[in-house]
Amino acid sequence: MPFSSTTALRGKRAAMVMFSYYPMDPRPRRSAEALVNEGMNVDVICLTEGGRDPTRETLNGVDILRVPLRRRRSGMFGYVVRYLAFLLLSSVIVAARSLRRRYELVYVHNMPDILVLSGLIPKVFGAKVILDLHDPMPELMMTIFNLRQEHLLVRTLKRLEKWSIQLADLALTVNVACQKLFASRSCHPEKVRVVMNSPDEKIFGFRSPRSYPSKGLPPTSPFVIMYHGSLVERNGLDLAVDAVARVRQCVPSVELRVYGPATRFLERVMESIRAKGLQEVVRYLGPRRAEDIVEAIEECDVGIIPNQRNVFAEINTPTRIFEYLALGKPVIAPRAAGIQDYFDTTALIFFELGDSEDLARKIEYVYVHSAEAVESVMRGQEVYRAHTWRQERQRLVNLVGELLRNGGRLN
Repeated sequence: MPFSSTTALRGKRAAMVMFSYYPMDPRPRRSAEALVNEGMNVDVICLTEGGRDPTRETLNGVDILRVPLRRRRSGMFGYVVRYLAFLLLSSVIVAARSLRRRYELVYVHNMPDILVLSGLIPKVFGAKVILDLHDPMPELMMTIFNLRQEHLLVRTLKRLEKWSIQLADLALTVNVACQKLFASRSCHPEKVRVVMNSPDEKIFGFRSPRSYPSKGLPPTSPFVIMYHGSLVERNGLDLAVDAVARVRQCVPSVELRVYGPATRFLERVMESIRAKGLQEVVRYLGPRRAEDIVEAIEECDVGIIPNQRNVFAEINTPTRIFEYLALGKPVIAPRAAGIQDYFDTTALIFFELGDSEDLARKIEYVYVHSAEAVESVMRGQEVYRAHTWRQERQRLVNLVGELLRNGGRLN
């Protein structure tokens, strides 16, 4: 009888643990809904977002339980305390629920890697454990806190990563660069598989690229550059602001629109915007749901990924690239291995990591060379079509089905 992931998953129960907000965090949302659509019962244990969401909720078939903890950006000690508090709470919840209604799967999203411990009791009773490694913690902490490879925290995180992957039955990650990294220091290559962060086609419906006039834009029609995502230093919003200031003379109608939750870093950037007299040029428009980001992308002329140069940016493949391409918009992205593993110089418009002057040149290029920008979108969309969520979703479903069907062994 041929293998059927639907048959393998129908009626089975899964606990999903995540130190973030559901449904705002897109990767856990996509994976939870993919499993529910295959007939699984999925319980999500996650953080609460300041009392705005109910403690218990069912959304698109996913049962959500929010614990009374919030995520705050702070120093290393603050990270450790909140991680440990959530690990304790989630472990107790998952263990208690698994004793009442047996789980066949515990699906853990990092960070932190040690959240995999929340699946320990269900694992004793036969559940399989998946650790979904969104980000490599050592590299991320090196970037956030400016640490060196030999720092005690970095060495400790590498040991915890290896131990956490060993405890899991299957590790997932987001791109080839991360897969190679984890396999090189923590596990056999076959234990870590790639399921990319592709946007959900039901939200980010495919659009053909559209030409727009260059240089001849009327004063009432701004040339809109868009940034959306986490407003943290490594993602380079300050770099984008500096680039926009540089191009104002040659692109007089330029406007940078920024979307994402407010942070202390954003406050510093807004102060610099006021100091440079750019209040009318740079607009912060707050956080948006994925459905609303679609409308914002459709109103922009180019999307930018203005990353600073750091060890984390070198291996990251931002989902935003695929979101812009899906909606037919050109993308300016940094030259980095995590991006260049998938895209060549004809599919994206590349700038040098951390170089605001080069970023400004590429913004001017898109403004002046509309036809060439559209051609790059067309080639970029070929890459996108090879990694749509429909395909990545099926890969995820097949891996989970194979894991549960074969008692933890993958072919």
